[in-house]
Order: sequence, then C-alpha cells, then structure tokens
Amino acid sequence: MNTLYAIRSGLAIALFVINMLLMYPIVILANLFTFGHATNPMTQYVLPWFIAPCFWILGIRFERHIHAELPKQAIYIFNHNATIDLLTIFALGIPRSRYVAKWEIQYIPVFFLLGRVTGQIFIKRQNSKQAVQHLHKQYKRILKNRLSIVIAPEGTRKHEGLVGPFKKGPFRMAIDLGIPIVPVFFEGNRARNPGDSLVVTPGTIKAHIMPAVDTTNWSTSTLPTHIDDVRNLYIKWEETPPQDTAA
Repeated sequence: MNTLYAIRSGLAIALFVINMLLMYPIVILANLFTFGHATNPMTQYVLPWFIAPCFWILGIRFERHIHAELPKQAIYIFNHNATIDLLTIFALGIPRSRYVAKWEIQYIPVFFLLGRVTGQIFIKRQNSKQAVQHLHKQYKRILKNRLSIVIAPEGTRKHEGLVGPFKKGPFRMAIDLGIPIVPVFFEGNRARNPGDSLVVTPGTIKAHIMPAVDTTNWSTSTLPTHIDDVRNLYIKWEETPPQDTAA
C-alpha cells in the first residue's frame, strides 16, 4: 500500500508541475490583455481549479470552512507543518491575495516565472532585517491595490512540536498596514503528509478560516504578547480542532 501511495504522490507532483507550466503562457497572455489585472481572478478561481486534479489523484477530500465574514483586506496566516501545505494554501482561493515565500523557491524556474509575473513576494528568511526591509518596499503596492497577504508565521515546516515559533514579520505588517490578521488552520495536513515527506495518504483535509483578529490597538511594544496570543490559538486548535461549518 505504501508503494501505491508513493506512486500516486509522484503522479500528483508531475501533474502539479505540468499544470504550472500550462498556467505560465495563460497568465502571461491574460495579464498582457488586461494590463496586469488578471492576477486576482487567476489566484482566486483558476489556481484552485488547477489544484483539484492533484487532490483527486492523491485521494484527498479538501474542505473549506469559513467561520466568519472575511475582511476585504487582511494578512492571512496558516500553520505550516507539511509539504502538502503548498497545495492547500493555493486551493483556498483567497480574494486579491499575494503569497510570501522563501527566496530559494525562485530557483525552481516555474515558480520564478509565475511568481514574478503575478507579483508574489519572495524574502530571504535567513536575514530577518533584509526580509522586513523587502516587505516594507511592498507596502505601497499592497495598499494601493488593496491586496491581502498570505504567509506562514512559522517560516518553515521543519520545526519541533505541533506549532513552531512565530516570526514577527506578518504581525508587524498588520500593524504597519493597519489591517487585521485572519488565522487559517489546516486540519489533517500533518496526518496525511507527516514531516517533510513527499508521500501523501488519502483522507480529508480541512481548512478552517477563522474570525479576523483586530490589530487596531496593537503597537510594536506589545507585539510579543499579541504574537503569543495568536500562536496559542493554533496550539488550542491542534488539541481541539474548530467545529466544522458548512463546507
């Protein structure tokens, strides 16, 4: 059975790469004809549609549970503890969203091309100061276009415990931009795809999009306390996942 899961996982990876390659000319042409305005519907509607066949091959049932009305602009954060997080975060289809990813992912040509064309944000996470400076440069574009940002506060899936330490970047962005934080909790990712394995076992994965956290009264002096409060929410959800809403 493990061999079967490995074969299915390999097929899903191949399909994902092929789909990304197919998306590249579509994204290029769409942005040319729309003067750069095609990225938003692409990330909200087209990208999840491309991910769906990968889930089908893997035997994954993906459910999205929205627990509150979504703000028009926010910093979306998610728990990062499995390789399959890459698929589940794309499958969310968050409106007007851009993703923050590690700089090294650009070494994969398909991600470099699509990322640059669609205006995704790449940071060097090893250098916190440089990462923050690069994020600051994006503020004008984010505010002007009312974009939401999707980022993993843990920074990496390789960490001890169920929930790793949270970096300050996403929370400092929320203060600087004056927008709320929306926690997204993935339930089942680690069970289906433990550690840094590329093999996925069939089952259900749920994305819980939780109520927004208001950052209006936050300040840099109280930031560590707020980060701990949000991280504690994820620790609680790991122990007792949120109740399902209508998928």
